[in-house]
Amino acid sequence: MGELKRTPLYEWHKARGARLIDFAGWEMPVYYEGIVAEHQATREKAGMFDLSHMGEIEVKGPDALEFLQSVMTNDVSVISDGQAQYSVLCYENGTIVDDLLITKLPGRYLLVVNASNIAKDFNWLKSHIKGRVEVLDRSSEFAIFAIQGPHAEDIVAAFYGESVRSLPYYHAIELDYQDKKNAILISRTGYTGEDGFEVLLPNEYALETWNKLFEVGEKYDLVPVGLGARDTLRMEMKFALYGNDISDQTNPLEAGLGWVVKLDKEFIGSAALKSIKEKGLERKLVAFEMVDRGIPRQHCPVVIDGQPVGEVTSGSVSPSTGKNIGLAYVPTGSSKIGTEIAIDIRGKILKAKVVKAPFVPSHVKK
Repeated sequence: MGELKRTPLYEWHKARGARLIDFAGWEMPVYYEGIVAEHQATREKAGMFDLSHMGEIEVKGPDALEFLQSVMTNDVSVISDGQAQYSVLCYENGTIVDDLLITKLPGRYLLVVNASNIAKDFNWLKSHIKGRVEVLDRSSEFAIFAIQGPHAEDIVAAFYGESVRSLPYYHAIELDYQDKKNAILISRTGYTGEDGFEVLLPNEYALETWNKLFEVGEKYDLVPVGLGARDTLRMEMKFALYGNDISDQTNPLEAGLGWVVKLDKEFIGSAALKSIKEKGLERKLVAFEMVDRGIPRQHCPVVIDGQPVGEVTSGSVSPSTGKNIGLAYVPTGSSKIGTEIAIDIRGKILKAKVVKAPFVPSHVKK
């Protein structure tokens, strides 16, 4: 194993006493004060996350739109400058290369991809280029912060100006910084279910900006949040995590991502997904909560009628509800709300039930 990568904020995290772990080859904070406290702070006030490990891939050229249409499940043609879109890359067999965010900017598209998939996504996109298209891996140039929670808008508006308040959900704006034009990209996006923003900026501005945002956010009780609470926050919303809930062994239809799969256009994997849809899904990703006492964890077997039929993909205590919750693939016939299932937790077969997702209300400003 090589040396772990570090974000521009590594020394800050270390000085703050963060518990650091290896995440996708990066030395990242999993928590500072504690997962539950950071989770609740984000739900109730505001939290800020260092997401600088994530990747940025730029796609440009006269045929950029046509190229992206041929590889993305979603319809890239419907977004205009300053709009963002969630989408999926698929292999020919319909399984998932990665899930990502696309933002259309003047003359280019910016793709934000999962940290563990940067090289894979970049090489995969490069290998499928058609026409006059340039694909650039710019991951080493940028830092990303996410500011999420009920006070996120107040904090970002106080620092970047009141204009950000009018930014619609899944829209972005470029701002100048110091002597650099359009150096910063602010998007009204996030993966917590709370209102908030993601800020993409050059590495050299990262530490200074991070510290200034905390100065502004002090009166709003802004706290730093690690990957632990980021995981419980997204789990409560049933947001898929690559490597857990989706992978090259799953397809977007069974993962509940059919809303970003536009089968009225052709893209890599579309023929396979059409066939899967026509035949009917054999399994679905469901949300469940435990009836018996026990905390489900990834890879715990799902048991129906005494037989293992799948496994938990994500599981935890929900800090917002106090319930033990999880996500799992189950046979389609057992995917209806209210269906009783069982989870094998360290050899004990414990009762659970399929429930409606998300586990808590979303507060994004649509």
